[in-house]
Amino acid sequence: MTTTDHKDLYRIPDVMTRLSLSRSVIYELIRAGRLHTVKEGRTRLVPATAIADYLALLERESMSDAA
Repeated sequence: MTTTDHKDLYRIPDVMTRLSLSRSVIYELIRAGRLHTVKEGRTRLVPATAIADYLALLERESMSDAA
């Protein structure tokens, strides 16, 4: 990722690309509380920090599964 690609908020299609997950999986993560979102008007956005938190969660879960 280059510095020009950095954003603070991502639309769902951008999150799908970043995480290589389908739309339905992204919305399931949101419903399950594993991926935090915010709303601006009618638009649902995912903060960059929420993506980082989700990735950290996956790493923690991976480490606990290996133990």
